[in-house]
Amino acid sequence: MKNIVIVGFMATGKSTVGRRLAQRLGRAFIDTDKEIEAVTGKTVAQIFARDGAVRFRSEEALLVKKLSAREDLVIATGGGIVLDPENVRLLKESGILIALTASPDVICQRARGKKTRPLLAKGDLREKINALLKEREDVYKVAELTVNTGVCTVNETVEQIMAYLMERELV
Repeated sequence: MKNIVIVGFMATGKSTVGRRLAQRLGRAFIDTDKEIEAVTGKTVAQIFARDGAVRFRSEEALLVKKLSAREDLVIATGGGIVLDPENVRLLKESGILIALTASPDVICQRARGKKTRPLLAKGDLREKINALLKEREDVYKVAELTVNTGVCTVNETVEQIMAYLMERELV
């Protein structure tokens, strides 16, 4: 069976929803950020601070190649993984892309006080979120289904995804 790949901006619930969806489907769950941290021995924030965004994006690209060769996974991606068209191609080839969204206010509320998001670390949080959302407004449109997690609970989000997958006989 094809992988189910959860994409979307930071703090939209990709890891939480992905983990719950994997449990529901009885599939292995992979969080790309956690996987990169395990491989490099550094946190995402440390990679960005010490090695830069280019290094992190290259780690993402290597991981996407490995994961796209596997099946039956639920994959929660980092928010910027879809910035690379080759990542998108590989993920679509091996999986069904589901995007999670939320309003800037919801994202700001969820991200406030967290030190694990290097792209939001400096400057005004709301301004950073708005600027990144504007910059990325079209990249998440690669998904087959989009669910707004700002108005749905985790369980409601999982139910919407399950209904979509069952309707299309993808599970």
